[in-house]
Amino acid sequence: MKDFDYILVGTGQATATLLGGLPQDASIAVIEGDKIGGTCVNTGCTPTKTLVASAKVAHMARRAAEYGINVGEVSIDFAKVIARMNEVRGASNQGLTSWLESDSRVSLFHGWAKFAAPKEIQIGNEIIRGETIFLNVGGRPRKPTTPGLESVPWLDNGRLLDLSDLPEHLIVVGGSYIALEFSQMFRRFGAEVTVIERSDDILRREDSDVARAVREIMAAEGIHFELGARVSQVAPSSSGGVELSLEVGGGGKTLTGSHLLMATGRVPNSDRLAVDKARLELDDRGYI
Repeated sequence: MKDFDYILVGTGQATATLLGGLPQDASIAVIEGDKIGGTCVNTGCTPTKTLVASAKVAHMARRAAEYGINVGEVSIDFAKVIARMNEVRGASNQGLTSWLESDSRVSLFHGWAKFAAPKEIQIGNEIIRGETIFLNVGGRPRKPTTPGLESVPWLDNGRLLDLSDLPEHLIVVGGSYIALEFSQMFRRFGAEVTVIERSDDILRREDSDVARAVREIMAAEGIHFELGARVSQVAPSSSGGVELSLEVGGGGKTLTGSHLLMATGRVPNSDRLAVDKARLELDDRGYI
């Protein structure tokens, strides 16, 4: 069994800060079960803010005449937009990977980590020991239990970033920040967008006046909202897209689109850690 002074589980945002503060003569194991950089680099901040920047340029170009600038009709090369995003996030991923591999203190392990004992971590068939263990495991999209969902090629925020063609009509289930960020950027790229939220308004954790102002801004850009609506069934549509059955205000409604994004929250990856073997407990939300 290999012994380390420190074990860092996960390579998300905390990793660089932690490594910078650890002793130069320490032995450090860094473990990653998915892509180096975690959510922020691969499916979160880095790629989405790159898309937001492209969407903002398109939006401002359409408004150029308001500033006395004539640019003609604005068109979107979606493939080039995605290629630029992949270049940016790829560079971040590769840069972080190279940095970890070049740090003489670091031994990089690829695989999902779980506890074998309070100070022992198992990766595949290998077990390593660490005097101090940092858990930086992040989260993943919540998998909804909506009836019929598995019958359609639904998207989460990661799979949405892998699209090669712009959706004709993107239906977004959820009204929090991830849902709204994607809704606005894809509307600015030219897709029709409908947001479905089961609460009376979007951003239910924010003050009502803030939520209302955000919704009004997005509605002015052409985004449609179905509020107080619950998705009761999902099925393939006759056109090859998706068809959603909604319960709205005591009645029913059918909505059809080309693509479906389920943005109904995230769950922590701590359920993969076998925390009981480290004498740790998870709360009712899955956090340690």
